[in-house]
Amino acid sequence: MSHAPKRSVYILRSVKDPTRSYVGLTADIATRVADHNAGACPQTARHGPWRVVVLLQFADEHRAAHFEKYLKSATGRAFAQAHFA
Repeated sequence: MSHAPKRSVYILRSVKDPTRSYVGLTADIATRVADHNAGACPQTARHGPWRVVVLLQFADEHRAAHFEKYLKSATGRAFAQAHFA
């Protein structure tokens, strides 16, 4: 029985400007953070370097995508601020 890769929801914080954060979803956190720090992602290129402040793994891709979407909402941002600041 093969297992699908876990999906990680992550929150990055800008080292240059700690008021800036970014929420994303990936199966390979090391490569994804390297991409953000190399300027390969238009949404984060101007505010790097970035560091991971939260990393949550999900066995189910659907649940991970749902939680990522929640964290990008107004209530999700408030939740992240309250629990992950």
